[in-house]
Amino acid sequence: MVITISLALLFGIVLVILLRTRHLGYGSAFVAAMFGFTLASTGAAALVTNLISAVLGALSHL
Repeated sequence: MVITISLALLFGIVLVILLRTRHLGYGSAFVAAMFGFTLASTGAAALVTNLISAVLGALSHL
């Protein structure tokens, strides 16, 4: 749970930075956010969660 909240915060910060530096438009940010919400409600959500956990596990052993 802590990792999920931290990643959500990290992705939120990156999104704000991209919007402020105009590397990402508001329309694109909205589409990206809606894609994330839609993906979270599909069967792929478990796969994405497992992938993130595996990557974080590998990074913690470096």
